[in-house]
Amino acid sequence: MKAFVTGGSGFLGGRLIRTLVARGDEVLALARSDAAAKRVQAHGATAVRGDLDATDAMASAMRGCQVVFHSAAKVEDWGAPAEFERINVEGTRNVLAAARAASVPRLVHVSTEAQYAGGPMQNLTEDSPRPERPIGEYARTKRAADDLVRAANDDALLTVVVRPRLIWGHGDTSVLPQIIDAVRDGRFRWIAGGHYLTSTCHVDNVVEGMLLAAERGKGGEAYFLTDGEPVEMRTFLSELLRANGTEPPSGSIPRSVARAAAAFTDVIWRTFSLTRQPPVTPMALCLIGQEVTVSDAKARRELGYTAAVSIADGIAECATRSRPPGDG
Repeated sequence: MKAFVTGGSGFLGGRLIRTLVARGDEVLALARSDAAAKRVQAHGATAVRGDLDATDAMASAMRGCQVVFHSAAKVEDWGAPAEFERINVEGTRNVLAAARAASVPRLVHVSTEAQYAGGPMQNLTEDSPRPERPIGEYARTKRAADDLVRAANDDALLTVVVRPRLIWGHGDTSVLPQIIDAVRDGRFRWIAGGHYLTSTCHVDNVVEGMLLAAERGKGGEAYFLTDGEPVEMRTFLSELLRANGTEPPSGSIPRSVARAAAAFTDVIWRTFSLTRQPPVTPMALCLIGQEVTVSDAKARRELGYTAAVSIADGIAECATRSRPPGDG
């Protein structure tokens, strides 16, 4: 198979490229900088220089591909709305247009459960109602992109969406490093003790779901992906921190205090148009400060998804690969 990948220099995209290359597929990957080009080439892909606004360049590179995997996104809980719109919405629109112009038959888009932020987030299925306006620009724009991709499905271009919850694993460059920094700086506090359930999805399980979606996904459909049964947030994150050489903190604050702090911070940052990362945001509180559980039953039933990597195995991999050479 010949595949085109966006977001290939990132955590998930890099793991996807390596998996595709390992099974003998030819991979082309969008790279907006020299550094990104070096990373995708190190994974085994051919770098295609350009950004998500380079529709013609993407279409040219996509010709002859059997599938496009779109994983590029602005994944942050704070930032300029226009930038989220440009990358997450217009970027997705451009990828769809390029795929159609290049006559690519299939496209798989990586979405998120964050589009449910602001509404009930327990025991979510693909049929669960979403809030009219999700909390946070990331959630809002990823919902819009999700809708664009599913609506684009037709006889010429089959489009499928996967929605992994809380991607993790060795090599994480986004969520875990921020948590580790907060713990080591003394800024991290458990919300309500961390004693609530969360769904998770190891990066290799996300890749499994993406490949199955490309092969068996129904056009215009979305599929949640998880590691299986939910786990307690404090237990999961504590084990993950220890596996990465960081002792979990003990401090905790009530959820009501965290909500008040997030609301206050949101007002201050918006009022003064502050650009630096705030200490806490309403969206982050929704996604990691309360129960967020989703069902992957549809993916298991329709795609044959198995979540082959268990949480225990993923934690063990993190511990082994984060250990200094010669230690143990």
